[in-house]
Amino acid sequence: MNKSSPPIIASQNTVSQWWLSALLIAINVGLFLWQISSGVDAGRPSIQDALAWGADYAPLTFLAEPFRLLSSMFFHFGMIHLMLNMWALYLFGHISEQMLGRVYFLGLYLLAGLMGSLLSGFLDLQNSLSMLQNAALNPEQLPKVGAGASGAVMGLGAALTMISLLPVLKQQRFILDKKTLLMVMGINLFIGFMTTGINNAAHIGGMLMGLFLGLMGYIALKYRKPSLLWLGLFMGTGLCLGMYLYCLELLQVVAPLWQELMRVMHKQVNV
Repeated sequence: MNKSSPPIIASQNTVSQWWLSALLIAINVGLFLWQISSGVDAGRPSIQDALAWGADYAPLTFLAEPFRLLSSMFFHFGMIHLMLNMWALYLFGHISEQMLGRVYFLGLYLLAGLMGSLLSGFLDLQNSLSMLQNAALNPEQLPKVGAGASGAVMGLGAALTMISLLPVLKQQRFILDKKTLLMVMGINLFIGFMTTGINNAAHIGGMLMGLFLGLMGYIALKYRKPSLLWLGLFMGTGLCLGMYLYCLELLQVVAPLWQELMRVMHKQVNV
């Protein structure tokens, strides 16, 4: 079989083989429908609604509610945002779940999304530090509300891209098209850099975690050592924890500014 052919499966591909991916899609869609039924705008949710449903706003997240680092993965800014992420979750998820196993797949998904949120928050901290050092308030550098599964999804895509760049294993269930994967990941990054309103830091954070866990997953499959999968998840968790603790150190300097930003945000969403 030509290695440049699209991903295929050796046997019939049924939902029962990637039910966890389907469940994640169902959860995201179900939450979106619940939000709409409660009055959230299906096209352009307000900032108030986004925050009420767990979106990430770095000052609020790091000063008071760190759960938003994960909860923000399950809120989307409108139907188009949701549909794009769920389509990508299906494309990457149903392959990576079967290749890497459900536990590792779920860990990869969550850790990639978490690292995406953390990198986004880290850059917000850096921007705030820059403003304090320059004694100038730049609206473009102020933290913004972010949400969506794109960091987690990009992590899945990056993991598959990493595996596609390495020699095909005898027991490998899919033959991955590395050219297509590289092109898809590159286009997503390009769009993120060129389009306003896209949290590219979350994409990059998710991709970096995906590349690392994809490599660990490949090594575990190559040497048939499931313990390496657990090691990969443990190390990924450690990386996220380390990033979070480092962000808390930076927070000590910018806390007064961010507390003021929270007061302003509170006034805006309660107007």
